[in-house]
Amino acid sequence: MAKSFGAWAFLIGVILALIIGLVSKGSITGLWAGILAVVGLIVGLLNVADKEVTPFMMAGIVLILASSFGGQVVQDIPGLGGYLSGVLDSILILFTPATIIVALKSVFALAKD
Repeated sequence: MAKSFGAWAFLIGVILALIIGLVSKGSITGLWAGILAVVGLIVGLLNVADKEVTPFMMAGIVLILASSFGGQVVQDIPGLGGYLSGVLDSILILFTPATIIVALKSVFALAKD
């Protein structure tokens, strides 16, 4: 049940990030950023099994770096820059807490052994 909820949280989070990013055009308000962060926490807690930690961490780190640096680069594209920047900012807000939670779970698992 938790795995199913985590998968739904992931899907909903990505869809929300796309919608919020397109609507906000790079200026995400506190409420929407908070919602994305909470969904990211849920994804990190419920959606990543032990065998998926390494691939998730690699993908999460790439998404965080690409979203962070890419958001700054695409801002200057006429017409589309605000939309692309908003989507990348939303993805950054979603995946940062998820990646931190998975990293913490991994460190605790290593310390426990």
